[in-house]
Amino acid sequence: MALIVQKYGGTSVANPERIQAVATKVKSARDQHHDIVVVVSAMAGETNRLIELAKTMQPCPRPRELDVIMATGEQVTIALLALALEHINCPACSYTGFQVPITTDSAYGKARIKDIAVAKMRADLAAGKVVIVAGFQGIDALGNITTLGRGGSDTTGVALAAALKADECQIYTDVDGVYTTDPRIEPRARRLDRITFEEMLEMASLGSKVLQIRSVEFAGKYNVPLRVLSSFTPGPGTLITLEDQQVEEVRIAGIAFSRDEAKLTVLGVPDRPGVAYGILGPIAAANIEVDMIVQNIAPDGSTTDLTFTVHRNDYQRAFEILQANANKLGSREISGDNRIAKLSLVGVGMRSHAGIAAKMFASLAKEGINIRMISTSEIKISVVVDEKYLELGVRTLHDAFELDRQDVNN
Repeated sequence: MALIVQKYGGTSVANPERIQAVATKVKSARDQHHDIVVVVSAMAGETNRLIELAKTMQPCPRPRELDVIMATGEQVTIALLALALEHINCPACSYTGFQVPITTDSAYGKARIKDIAVAKMRADLAAGKVVIVAGFQGIDALGNITTLGRGGSDTTGVALAAALKADECQIYTDVDGVYTTDPRIEPRARRLDRITFEEMLEMASLGSKVLQIRSVEFAGKYNVPLRVLSSFTPGPGTLITLEDQQVEEVRIAGIAFSRDEAKLTVLGVPDRPGVAYGILGPIAAANIEVDMIVQNIAPDGSTTDLTFTVHRNDYQRAFEILQANANKLGSREISGDNRIAKLSLVGVGMRSHAGIAAKMFASLAKEGINIRMISTSEIKISVVVDEKYLELGVRTLHDAFELDRQDVNN
């Protein structure tokens, strides 16, 4: 008998028929004598509908009231699932985030969890009930309803698993696990049986949409075993856990990518202390996140060029900030490109294997794909390429590292 937290996303509970299917799946786990806590999202598309509804009253709705409105989406789902479970003779009790309560800070729209009370949930479990909790929401110290930000239901699931010391947190989605890369680009992409927290965090931050980044961070911090499963296709899914003994054998876990990249370059800036801050300080003050940074010093040592990447949505604003500061910086020219993409190899085995970067660069060069920027960490190598080469680059690297093979040692 185990304590399992199951989280079902919006597509899994998109309509009454799917909610009934989830109820059947939950009851099956309960019939195996497991204690089950279920976290659900709002029905697919409901949160967007609620936001648009709020905008009919105010173009920019007040954050406190917007959270009150958005929290109703999950409230509907938990009650419907409880009714569906009771209809098939499986006792259940539903809780909103503020009934648990899940206590958060007061950052409306992006609140962070501070504490979770578990007494009522444990009492219901002891009484043989399935506990159903609304994801994405909580309550602050003043009694205000808060939401955790998009994808926050994943975070709720992991946080509950940590608070209850669950044996496993199962994330049910519309995919049957974590793949070596996006199967829509590389049909030979392979589902991974397991992946480490570090690798999953890198994959999520680099563009993989399977799990929300905050939930992976939370799981890693509290060592909550995560399993990604499909609501629609039976299978073992992918287990996300601490680094295991196989790390010496497996070099690359997968290939992540992002199309939403843009590059800006400040040319011919006088090379003096504080120049990087002079360029990036105003960018940060505008709440624009910078990703990759490359700096090159001129041969005479008097000037420097600095190139960095931002999200494509921030490109125009960042370009205008640089132009406004061009005279102050003493730069010769400001240039940019919003038609780039980022490719990344991820794998904890990179720590103990040499030559992976060289193999990556050689494989891309063989296909005529020029590398514009490079960034590395212990378990990741990222390169910026022209957007038109993204899909070719993914397939090239997937083939070069033989990621379609179950027994691959790269």
